[in-house]
Amino acid sequence: MVKPPTTTPQIAPPPTILATPSPIPSTFTDGLPLPKLLVFDLDYTLWPFWVDTHVTPPLKAKDNNTRAVDRLNESFAFYAAVPPLLHAAYALGLPLALASRTSAPELAVTLLKTLHVPSPPPTSPSPLTPTSTTSNPPASSSLPKLRRLPSTPALTPPKRAYDFFAHSAIFPGDKRTHMARLQRASGFAYAEMLFFDDEGRNRNVEGLGVCFWLVREGVTREEVDRGVSEWRRRRGVEGGGGGGGVGE
Repeated sequence: MVKPPTTTPQIAPPPTILATPSPIPSTFTDGLPLPKLLVFDLDYTLWPFWVDTHVTPPLKAKDNNTRAVDRLNESFAFYAAVPPLLHAAYALGLPLALASRTSAPELAVTLLKTLHVPSPPPTSPSPLTPTSTTSNPPASSSLPKLRRLPSTPALTPPKRAYDFFAHSAIFPGDKRTHMARLQRASGFAYAEMLFFDDEGRNRNVEGLGVCFWLVREGVTREEVDRGVSEWRRRRGVEGGGGGGGVGE
């Protein structure tokens, strides 16, 4: 009896595990200089609406304060990239500020105090938690270690979004007035400030020495990297980040 030819069993290759992109801007961990103050507009920069036009008070918190609904039951929350960005900046000890020309400043502040910033998910290490010292860190570890800036003690992060910002200038008017107020409050030179805004007309702050970065569709990790890279380029710092020029 003739035996059938022996065939080599086909072994499926191991599945390819794709690393989850870190929500933390790469410029926060590359060791190169960072601005002393990151300044953000609100409407269509940190959240996708005009607070003075689209929101009808009073506000009510929903889903553990990750969103709020107004009198018309419309829902309002930050862009998805904002919470991890706020936590990463706080972990670094990198001061943040707000500069908004909204005509409803009290409502904007109320919403900022209503919205809470959820901590990073437990499957990924918090930026505030030291990374593992073992030679084989967990496969789910996608967040790079953040080293706090000098003279900034580690603190428990706040919950309210408003409390993540060291300074705020929320009132109608020319954004140069906002920058002047933030400069006086922070003590940082204009050249040490990086401002993210969705309106090109606010580029006039560059006359003061502030680095302006135009945000086209809300703040993202990539937009922050591009803005920081542009700030570095103007200071003659080479390498790191996502490249400049897009917001110019």
